[in-house]
Amino acid sequence: MLGVLRSESMPDVKEDGGKHFDPFEPFRGMRDAYLDAMSKTMIDAVNTEAYAQATGAMLDYYLTASAPFREGLEKAMVQALQQLSLPSRQEVAVLAERFTNVEMLLDDLDAKVDRVLNKMADLKQSPDVAPAPRRERPATKRR
Repeated sequence: MLGVLRSESMPDVKEDGGKHFDPFEPFRGMRDAYLDAMSKTMIDAVNTEAYAQATGAMLDYYLTASAPFREGLEKAMVQALQQLSLPSRQEVAVLAERFTNVEMLLDDLDAKVDRVLNKMADLKQSPDVAPAPRRERPATKRR
């Protein structure tokens, strides 16, 4: 019903070229021109030394002002983690370092075992090498 009323009360308005007239097209053009001008202005403002210094000063002030809050939050988080029997970030980092060391030792051990196995395989394959003579032990007196 609404479609019928709309089509009866507001016929489509067409321009000369047969395109539909869009009353918001001029506003879109103004918006795009405004955004382009503002974009160029902001890029020019941000790429200055004064802007970099002002931003650095604000960041420095923020970090200085928020330090006590961060310390309090960190202490509360450590207490909460302890009460929940969970590791802290520092404890996890220490464990990760230890696991890395163990992994490196296992890699070294694996390489050594591979070298020993290769040497043993070489010895088994070469028939030229005579086995080393066995030394006899001196007889021991049994009591």
